[in-house]
Amino acid sequence: MYFKTYNFKLEPPAVSFRTSGEKAGIIDIEPRTGILYINGSLDWETQQVHKLQVESLDESGERVKGPYAVTIHVEDVNDNPPEFNQTKYYGVVRQNSRPGKPFMYVHATDRDDPTTLHAQLSYSILHHFPNPYAEMLFQIDNATGAISPSRKGSSYLDPQKQDNFILVVSVKDMAGTTANAFTSSVDVSITVKESLWKAPPTIYIKENSTQVHPVNISKVQSNEPDVIYGIFEKEKLPRLPFSISENGDIYVTQPLDREEKDAYTFYVVSKDNTGELVEKPLQIHIIVEDINDNPPVCQQDLTIIEVQENEIGGSSIGTVFATDMDQEDSLNSRLHFQIQSQEPEFPTNNLFYIQQDTGTLQLTGRSLSKRESAKYFLKVLVTDPQFETICNVEVHVIDINDQIPIFNNSDYGSVTLAEDIPIGSLILEIEATDGDEPATGSSLIIYQVKEGDPNNTFIIETDSETNRGFIRINKALDFETMPVYNLVINATNPEPLVEGVKYNASSLTKLKVSVTNVDEPPAFRMPFYETEVSEDIPVNTLVMTVEAYDPEGDSVRYSLEGDVRKWLRIDSATGQVYTASPLDRETEEIYRIKVVVSELTQKSEALLTLHLRDVNDNYPQIATDYPAFFCYPVSGGERTLIQATDADEQFFYSKFTFSLADDMNARNNWEISKFNATHAYLSLKHANFEEKVYDVPIILNDNGKPPLENKVNLKVSICKCSSENSCFIEIDREHSWPTAGQAIGILLAVLIIIGAILAGVFFHMRYKEKKEKSHPKDAKDNAELNRLT
Repeated sequence: MYFKTYNFKLEPPAVSFRTSGEKAGIIDIEPRTGILYINGSLDWETQQVHKLQVESLDESGERVKGPYAVTIHVEDVNDNPPEFNQTKYYGVVRQNSRPGKPFMYVHATDRDDPTTLHAQLSYSILHHFPNPYAEMLFQIDNATGAISPSRKGSSYLDPQKQDNFILVVSVKDMAGTTANAFTSSVDVSITVKESLWKAPPTIYIKENSTQVHPVNISKVQSNEPDVIYGIFEKEKLPRLPFSISENGDIYVTQPLDREEKDAYTFYVVSKDNTGELVEKPLQIHIIVEDINDNPPVCQQDLTIIEVQENEIGGSSIGTVFATDMDQEDSLNSRLHFQIQSQEPEFPTNNLFYIQQDTGTLQLTGRSLSKRESAKYFLKVLVTDPQFETICNVEVHVIDINDQIPIFNNSDYGSVTLAEDIPIGSLILEIEATDGDEPATGSSLIIYQVKEGDPNNTFIIETDSETNRGFIRINKALDFETMPVYNLVINATNPEPLVEGVKYNASSLTKLKVSVTNVDEPPAFRMPFYETEVSEDIPVNTLVMTVEAYDPEGDSVRYSLEGDVRKWLRIDSATGQVYTASPLDRETEEIYRIKVVVSELTQKSEALLTLHLRDVNDNYPQIATDYPAFFCYPVSGGERTLIQATDADEQFFYSKFTFSLADDMNARNNWEISKFNATHAYLSLKHANFEEKVYDVPIILNDNGKPPLENKVNLKVSICKCSSENSCFIEIDREHSWPTAGQAIGILLAVLIIIGAILAGVFFHMRYKEKKEKSHPKDAKDNAELNRLT
């Protein structure tokens, strides 16, 4: 290939050119024309720069000029494909490896100029075999050739499913951006291995270990090198007795106590040097194994068991309870019970038997007798495989209830009571005796009225120390209802009688109660009376009926007290209450009076409350809380707020209507506009108003049921205003002086007042003089007297 690069020009006396230097056998110059040419192909990969010297010669071959330096730079072209540095690659990836974390690299080179796109390489994965998903399980960094699991691959890769993959990795020059780039490919064999990062099985540690701590109990290993291991707690403890080394060794840092805590759960994490988690946290579960380090403990310092005399041999009489803090349902906490001693050993030394596994106490053969011994003291030995404890037991022999209560009197005769006797009054004391052991349920006596008191009018209380019974009034007596009570009273024990013993007539007594009549006051059927009526009901309308009766059956009469408004009257015979005059809710909304019922000698009272329901019977008015005025001179358009009010309930005037009367003058001068339900604006329609008081006719409607309408004349002042924007009214000077009669009256009033003051001073001085004769005064009092004078 012939290629001209440069043409040199001859200058006399030069007739030719000559070249030397790095000509590589293909670079030369034509001597006569001076054309520098290349006769062949340059190779950038062989030599990137050629340096030459050119000089001109005369006819004799002597140098005329030069030598001149010529440098030829060879530009690279993309004429070399990329090449991998291995014919096949092998890699290992761990199960559950992080997505994007490289586990191997592929590398290729290109002989072209590295400063150009010719040698810039781009990696990609063409295929991988097998490919169970549409998504790739692996990914490659197109610039570095780093191969890592994809997000899908991080969760899918499992040696149990597929332990080997073949990737076809491609590399392109020109940064992979052009279609005519050179491409090479290589196979990458990847072996999937089981994850090193996995939780160890449950760790068992014996409590109260005597080893030197810390003690290694397990180990974890990350799939990645140079990670930082750490522990965090699932449950917040004052101090977690575990640690982990930089190599993943897990230690227990102190002896554990199963009775304090029998299990621990915490997590181990692995992080990179930036603090990011490398793998999912592993849960570590620790079980603290029990050793026999706790003795049995008696549940009570002294176990007291009560046994009745009639309990037969073999009966279970109670249980001795003990506990062991060692692991439940293990041999370490298995307890055995044994009676070590019995006091007294009378009548025999083996009256009791204890079941060795349950602690249940039984009688061995014969019933106990309180006459032989009221108490027995047992020492029970409680053992586990290593320790023993003594539990104290006290057995009380309880007298059986084989004696019935017997009344001292079988008939207490009769008592007479007035029917008005107060509730709780004591009417009689009764007594029975019981032969069983005192202060027990077998001897305590309960008295009850068995017959003759259907309404529980009487109650009987027992003194637990003396066993006496006290009959008291439980409900009010009523001669008219029950004049006589024939009571049958029985005496029983709270403890059941033993078999074969029953209560009989000896446990019964009688009492007759006679009730005498007392003149009682009449009584109302109801404690109070209350009703609601409309305020507009007619006079003589029936409001309500009150009812009363006399316990003795006498006739009663009714009357009213406190009817200050004379609104009501009552029929003295029937108790019917009528209106006597018109009612008015606005005068009194709730009206309370007394109803009196009387018989010949006594009377009773009840409260009658009358609620008056409002009707719309009051006309609306203009509220007079403030005067209406406008400041003179007016400019037109000013407005003032006016308010309507009504004596009826809010219900009837929740919305007022304001309007001007049908008056031409009023409509030409004034205008009314609504503000809210109770207020409206009164406005001036022009500025031609004089300084005086105007009467403005206004129609008010309360929109009640029925609606009431009222025409009112609102006085509105057009007046000069003060600086405080209030109406100022000048007084006419010709009327500002009082008349002669008025002046004389004023003068007389002033003289009377002065005379009264002088008289008061005179009497005060005389009073002081009298006191000075009997009680000398100091200078301060004299000065005060002089001042008043």
